[in-house]
Amino acid sequence: MNFSNKNILIVGASSGVGYALAQQLEAAGANLFTASRTQPEGIKSTHFNLDVSDEAVADSLKNLPEVLHGVAYCPGTITLKPFQSLKDEHFMNDMQINTFGAVRVLKAAYKSLRKAKGASVVLFTTVASTVGMNFHASIATAKAALEGLGKSLAVEWASAEIRVNMIAPSLTDTPLAQNLLSSEDKREASAKRHPLARVGKPEDIAQAAAFLLSDQSSWITGQTIGVDGGMSTLRPI
Repeated sequence: MNFSNKNILIVGASSGVGYALAQQLEAAGANLFTASRTQPEGIKSTHFNLDVSDEAVADSLKNLPEVLHGVAYCPGTITLKPFQSLKDEHFMNDMQINTFGAVRVLKAAYKSLRKAKGASVVLFTTVASTVGMNFHASIATAKAALEGLGKSLAVEWASAEIRVNMIAPSLTDTPLAQNLLSSEDKREASAKRHPLARVGKPEDIAQAAAFLLSDQSSWITGQTIGVDGGMSTLRPI
């Protein structure tokens, strides 16, 4: 995939999947624009200091390039608690980071995306949005809302030649998931829940995102693609 002369905004590029995606797109020749609270180390980009839970996102992104060929919105949360232990603030925080943050970023980026005449947006949801999982009520609610947003924008923005797709990972070995993978026993148990018998790597998810951002996926929009080791669809006997 060749991203030469392509302007790509990655929100949440300082670690995890966003960082892996930034590395891959930089190697493919993209002009990177990154946005997060900390600048990604070792990545050549135009960086915007951004807190996606802040209502002033548009001000933080006011200097985006006139033409933007792609946006990847990577921030996420992992709030795993029994439903009765979840408070309103848990739900609100997950919605702020995962859903409202995406709304604010995409509003700010729309004009630049439209001028590309063939742009792509990639959002990151979760396997838990479609597969019922214990203790995921808050994050599954927020990510399901994000999927609804993505599908709605896919049809609304199709006339502007902006594609919108979602990636639904399972457990991935990122700093966000460090407590879930903090011992060999936990790592082994997590791997066994996947038909492919391992947890995901950031590079696994980033490669799928890079494809959806590229011209090679120009006839794909409105899709939620599971990159989950088979967890969402396979039941080994």
